[in-house]
Amino acid sequence: MGIFDKAKEAIMGNSDKVSEGLDKASGMAKDKFGDKLGDHADKLDMVTDKAKDALGATAEGAEDAAADVADAAEEATE
Repeated sequence: MGIFDKAKEAIMGNSDKVSEGLDKASGMAKDKFGDKLGDHADKLDMVTDKAKDALGATAEGAEDAAADVADAAEEATE
């Protein structure tokens, strides 16, 4: 079993805690950057939701969801 398999098992086994962590990280980013985020606050919410959706996805779907999250994160930084 490779490191990525172990990480995937850890994440999927604790998806509720990971989901809470995503919400907390999103909230902290909004608190820290506040008005500087502007329209990016909505994109941050979208990325957070996509990441949380990926937690419940199948292995094949998780790859697609991960790609979607990466794309959304890239758009948010533009």
